[in-house]
Order: sequence, then structure tokens, then C-alpha cells
Amino acid sequence: MSNTPMAASPLTRAVLEIDEYASGLGWDQPARLFALVDTARLRTQEPALAAQLGLEAEQEITGLTPIEQDEIPTGKPLDEFLGTIAWPDAVVGCALTVERLMLPPSAEASVPEGLGEKKLAQWVAEHPDRQEVRMTVAVLRDGARDSALRLRAKDSPTEVLTGSELVPGLAEALKATFEE
Repeated sequence: MSNTPMAASPLTRAVLEIDEYASGLGWDQPARLFALVDTARLRTQEPALAAQLGLEAEQEITGLTPIEQDEIPTGKPLDEFLGTIAWPDAVVGCALTVERLMLPPSAEASVPEGLGEKKLAQWVAEHPDRQEVRMTVAVLRDGARDSALRLRAKDSPTEVLTGSELVPGLAEALKATFEE
């Protein structure tokens, strides 16, 4: 995509491409799952699909192409859903974009003791310092990972934070989808 930095690694470019795609859909969206495939291999082995995705004219030889998967079921917790996924060999990685509320570290000391999951979610939703964030996390079969975080309050491509250790729990859950 046009706003993706060319100096970034293929994995970072894929994460930013997915973030840009999700941004174009707006906020308050469901979680979205993507398979990551090797672009050169896709062009060679699936030329019709590559043409459908607009990849036949791409100049880049190395890279990853995100392919959005079917909708994630809404009635099942995300961690349980991820535990049901098995990827074919052609998939070299996967990515997930999900929106959540988060609090700054300074708010951790004020979390009431003994709240259940629903009460805690309600408490966070009502907290004055809460921030809405979209997280895009990607992992490769070899364990490489990258993430992008976009705050709703700073919804701009120049305000997206990237890094490999931003959402370690979600990265681990995605990595587990490649384990047998």
C-alpha cells in the first residue's frame, strides 16, 4: 500500500498494510484474521489469485501478502477461537487486528481487587483515562513477530507505533496456531 515504508522489513510492511486497511474500515470493527503468504510464491503458484489481488504488477520480489480470512465468530472468546486454527503449509505467517480498551500503567494501582472478567471490563470502560486502541499483530512460522498500535485519539498513519514486543500475549497466541 502507498503509505507503507519501503525500508521496513516485509513483516513490518505487512503489519502496516493491514493497519492501513483496518483504518480505512473505521473504528468499532470486529477482529479480523489474515493469512500471510509469500508474495513471490503466490505469483508463481497461484497467478489467477495474484492477479485478483492486484499483485501481478508489483515490483517487489520479496514480501508478504495478507489474505483476510472468514469472519471470526462473535460468540467465542478469541483465545478459544485461535486454538482451533490450523494453517496449510503455504501460509508462512498470520496476523490479527483487534480493538480493545487500555489503561495507562498509572491506572494499574487503582484496579479494584476481586473483579470478575465482566466487572473488570466494565470498570475499564468507565475509567476516565481509558484509551481505545487497534492492535495489529503478526507472527511468522519461524517466530518472527511485529505489531502496530493505533490509538483512536491519534488516528493518523504518522501516529502508529510499531515494534515486535508491543503485544506479546497476542503474538504468542498467534504463534501457537502454527504448533502441532
